Amino acid sequence: MYLTYSLLLTLGLIVLIPRFLFHAIAHGKYLPGIRQRLGAIPKLEPQNEPTIWLHCVSVGETQAARPLVRELQRNFPNYRLVVSTVTATGQALARDVFKQEAAQVIYFPFDWDWCVRRSLDKVKPDVVLMMETELWPNFLRRCAKNGIPVGLVNGRISKQSFRGYRLIRFFVTRVLQNLTTAVMQSQSDAERIRALGISPEKVSVGGNLKFDVSPATKAGTLTQEVVERFKLDRDEPFILAASTHAPEEKILLDCFHMLKQRGETPLRLGIAPRHPERFAEVASLLDKSGLTWARRSQTAQTNDRSVAVILFDTIGELPGIYPFATIVFVGGSMVRKGGHNVLEPAAVGTAIITGAHNDNFEAIVRLLHDNGAIITLPPLEGPNLTAALCDAFHSLLVSPTKRHELSRNALQIVEANRGAALKTLTFVTPLFQPLSNPHVVDKGLTRETANS
Repeated sequence: MYLTYSLLLTLGLIVLIPRFLFHAIAHGKYLPGIRQRLGAIPKLEPQNEPTIWLHCVSVGETQAARPLVRELQRNFPNYRLVVSTVTATGQALARDVFKQEAAQVIYFPFDWDWCVRRSLDKVKPDVVLMMETELWPNFLRRCAKNGIPVGLVNGRISKQSFRGYRLIRFFVTRVLQNLTTAVMQSQSDAERIRALGISPEKVSVGGNLKFDVSPATKAGTLTQEVVERFKLDRDEPFILAASTHAPEEKILLDCFHMLKQRGETPLRLGIAPRHPERFAEVASLLDKSGLTWARRSQTAQTNDRSVAVILFDTIGELPGIYPFATIVFVGGSMVRKGGHNVLEPAAVGTAIITGAHNDNFEAIVRLLHDNGAIITLPPLEGPNLTAALCDAFHSLLVSPTKRHELSRNALQIVEANRGAALKTLTFVTPLFQPLSNPHVVDKGLTRETANS
């Protein structure tokens, strides 16, 4: 079965080569780290230090890993940390946020066995931790063969992913058995991974690490530079649209025009597309909008303090901008992309609106919604969706009381659900035996108390 998987992986790559070449030439995508993806990773010296390999995929997983990394370093200071990502944006962020903690930040290998073997031979991990839903069959199989314990942490399986995995359950079950432990975000995630065939005793629920991510500013002075350049004043209405996908930017601009027609002035809009390769596309859309606008990445201009729209075409700055937003719209949710992280704006007490499609954050959005901490739009399309978003924005812009209620409830939910990093640490500690740290025992944490 693994041979079939590898052949399909190779066939898929061949079929997609024209697309890869287009994105590589047009956007520089896939080219960074190509040698590392093939297993050519620089060896770390000295060779005999115990090593944790933490795989974070992209930006969201890298941010979520921060509280876990703090606990790992506090409790296992004799281990060095190697962090891997798949995307270039994740790589850039990991090099930034883990510049003090990580001995090395690398690209994750292509999931061919020869690439995996080369990578493992260079990193020589004693423990591997995979964030969220990273289930690479050949990588997990090779770790099991080499006797390297692997923990899935902050694990999640959406309804959509679960339906897909069930179609190939006979193979997924074999892949899952190579995990040493699976620490899932919620009981629903735990039930789904058990249903896919993993040994039940390997599964635990640790909560969502994203609740533990402290509200952060991007290097303080850099955030202040953005705030001063664009005159982001907490007293002036500012809507920030984060992690957007097409056609969400068009919907937002149409809605912005409608709000201005309703008399919502002064009002400003910030748009932060999810993928860097779409920055130029969104810039072209703004050129045609008839609105004044500026790009964050360009040299400051004298009119930046008054432009109607700001295009945030940089990586990692949003956490520092959230506190200055009157309302945050979290993208990937008006289209079927599964939504994005609503906890970062929630943790700084910002009123949040999201679309109807939040499979990737199903449990969190439901928790916030049920406690009056977020506005979720109905599953509409076309002009009806634009009108619904416009109405939601308008209702919050004219009611500071309603905004305050959403913000207060969101902060309460975030505070009430902190502690996932410590719970997760408890569940992964056996992977570090016999070198586990007694500090964890000193905290009086057991498997039972962490589950409570």
